[in-house]
Amino acid sequence: MGVGKSTVANILAEKLAIKSFDLDDLIEESQQKTISDIFKQNGEIYFRKIEAQVLRQFISNQQSFVLALGGGTPCYANNHELLKAEGVISVYLRASTDVLVDRLKQEQQKRPLIAHLNSVELKDYITKHLFDRSYYYHQSKRIIDTDNKTPDQIASQILEFVL
Repeated sequence: MGVGKSTVANILAEKLAIKSFDLDDLIEESQQKTISDIFKQNGEIYFRKIEAQVLRQFISNQQSFVLALGGGTPCYANNHELLKAEGVISVYLRASTDVLVDRLKQEQQKRPLIAHLNSVELKDYITKHLFDRSYYYHQSKRIIDTDNKTPDQIASQILEFVL
């Protein structure tokens, strides 16, 4: 969350001349609700179930594309196994806790999982989730440190091993 997945995905797709998608957008389209509303009305467990269904369906119906996943996507319903499949290039965009806190403070109200947290709680939340999700994130085929890099620099770095 907050690392720039959607932005980098769009830039990368443009450089590769293929389509870019955001899993959250696909989920909202399939449910005809915002992610926020899904969380409020149905809870996180329901969201994770729908997320896995939409991901599997999307991947099975597409050829070449760039897909920005949610920060929790690899951690549920064995989604990380999909990302290890042949023909899939998965990339973990890694940012430090402090960078993530600074970015997320600016858009906190748009994110249902962190909207209610104060600054200390936000940092604790990020630290805990990075730790809890570390195993899944490190299953990615590539890891890119994003601190002090622009989205264009990150996309260019991904291009180096995609092409």
